[in-house]
Amino acid sequence: RFGPQATAFASGWMLVRGARRRRSLDRGFPLSDHVDWPGLLAAVEATGAERVWATHGFTGPVVRWLRERGLDASAVETRFQGDVDDDGARETEPAP
Repeated sequence: RFGPQATAFASGWMLVRGARRRRSLDRGFPLSDHVDWPGLLAAVEATGAERVWATHGFTGPVVRWLRERGLDASAVETRFQGDVDDDGARETEPAP
């Protein structure tokens, strides 16, 4: 038998008023899973990667920029349809 439990969610959407309540969560932690441009490029450089696959978001500019710097970069189709909040906000809208 399980003891008391709690639910939590880490997302930038937790900064939106009522997001925790709408998801019936006990706790919400505001932590974005989006990376900024300098952070993304620093991560690629720090790993020494020679091949990079971009899976969603604005893949075109990232792939082009990496290719211009001599990396083997490609956009990969996935089933991911973009970031969608419970209220239907998509990644084309400013993220919290």
